[in-house]
Amino acid sequence: MQKITAVIRIEKFDDVRAALEKRGYPGISVTRIEGHGKQKGLRQQFRGREYTIDMLPKFELKIVVRDSEVKAIVNTIMEAARTGGAGDGKIFVSPVLEVYRIRTGETGEEAL
Repeated sequence: MQKITAVIRIEKFDDVRAALEKRGYPGISVTRIEGHGKQKGLRQQFRGREYTIDMLPKFELKIVVRDSEVKAIVNTIMEAARTGGAGDGKIFVSPVLEVYRIRTGETGEEAL
């Protein structure tokens, strides 16, 4: 089992969620976060003064999937979240050692 953590633009969230549901994977956890990558924020002008927004709002999605589903889910997120511009986000994949369903006591892939 693997945990997929995706940091995406807020405006792409509905597209990503719809693509995942279409793929048959509706279960995700979402957290609103702030941060920046290589683009170092945005420069904007307001009333003749320039200012920088260092920490940009993003969504962080977390999904635990079977090993066989990782590539398909990652590709689904990438296609739905991509704008082609700086700040599209990142996807991290890390191993999950065990999963427990609290309600039934199931473990492993059965708990997904």
